[in-house]
Amino acid sequence: MMRSNPSLTTILTKRIVFFATLAMLVQLVVVFADYYWNVGELSRLFVEQETERLAAGVDGTSNNLNYHLPEEAKGRYANAQTGYLARIRSATGKPIFESCDDACESRFLPKDINPPDFWLRTLKSGKPLTLVGGRVFTMGDQRVVVDVATIGDPQNVMSDVIWNEVLDHMIVPMSILLVLVLGGTLLSVRSALKPVKAAADAADVLDPMDARSHLPTQHMPREIAHLAVAVNRAFERVGELMKSQKVLTSGIAHEVRTPLAAIKLELGRIDHPRARKAEADLDDLVRFVGQLTALARLDTFDRGMFEQVDLIALCADVVEQLAPWVYDNNHSLALSVEVQAAAMRAIPALMKDALRNLIENAVRHTQEQTSIVVRVGSGRIQVEDIREPGREAVADKGHRSDGLGIGLKIVERIADLHGGSLRYTLSPSGRTFDLQVPAIS
Repeated sequence: MMRSNPSLTTILTKRIVFFATLAMLVQLVVVFADYYWNVGELSRLFVEQETERLAAGVDGTSNNLNYHLPEEAKGRYANAQTGYLARIRSATGKPIFESCDDACESRFLPKDINPPDFWLRTLKSGKPLTLVGGRVFTMGDQRVVVDVATIGDPQNVMSDVIWNEVLDHMIVPMSILLVLVLGGTLLSVRSALKPVKAAADAADVLDPMDARSHLPTQHMPREIAHLAVAVNRAFERVGELMKSQKVLTSGIAHEVRTPLAAIKLELGRIDHPRARKAEADLDDLVRFVGQLTALARLDTFDRGMFEQVDLIALCADVVEQLAPWVYDNNHSLALSVEVQAAAMRAIPALMKDALRNLIENAVRHTQEQTSIVVRVGSGRIQVEDIREPGREAVADKGHRSDGLGIGLKIVERIADLHGGSLRYTLSPSGRTFDLQVPAIS
């Protein structure tokens, strides 16, 4: 869906080009109307354009001026029957080029007067243009007088005059302005969106379980920074909710364990086999409540609690704590270290809970005199229970076909929170739980 949405750069480019084109069209109509109805200005521009074209054919030295009619002017000034007349002479009156009949003398300025730099006389008002005029050009150190006239403008040079004015004074400047405005806008947008893109990249890897998570707002436009600040406030509220959830689960555990402990004390005063059976059931209930509480806490943990942990020291500590209980249940417990150092980023309390659950699962769901071995490797903790040779395996209550038990569910969830996984294998000699977690190289 995001790929189908146009980018901000595309949207701005389309809109700027559209409104710039619209403005150019409106201005084109205004300019055309202004020039078309201003006959005096059209006449002046006609004389300037035509005399400049004719003057381009003058070359040579001041004493020997030559002339060749430019290609773009041949169709109008090659002869006197085209409706366009031209005369080019030096300031002294010496003719250089003529394309007119005997009427030139009556239409153009006399040769014996000093002509002005520009002159124009309308022979017939209105359109089509009927006029005569001229300009003085300086060729080296000599002045050259170029006179032109048109009778009815049969080739509609007026349109060419208007188009040249539109091109020179509107299309070219507006195109340059459009390129500069468009380029400046796109560069500004790209520069303004750099911190927004950085915030989007940060949002892709944002961890909602980490109370320190936030979107960067440095150098971000104020309007977008306001959105990022609102998102950061939402994460802060999520963090507060996680803390309150921890307090709630702790309170539930405390409120449940207290009456259970009181019941157990009362059962201890009763000397009867059924009381002992009730105590065992009560212990199982206490353990079940503790597991439920632990599982609920995993959904509200904070990644800010992660720290670098030595797996070897952590496993040795857990094995040392559980060894007396394991031996009391007629099992053996050993620690096997396969590497010299094993480190990872983890929450120590959660990793200890995971290993403790695996060892307790091995004790509760195996026959007596089973050897339990904890192996520590690089990014890996294995808990293996080994039966004595020749003994049949009992029903495995810790791992059923329909999924893991609640204790192993806790271990699986802890592994997932640490970016790892829990694997289970069954062999003739026993079971192996393999807790794999990312190691620090």
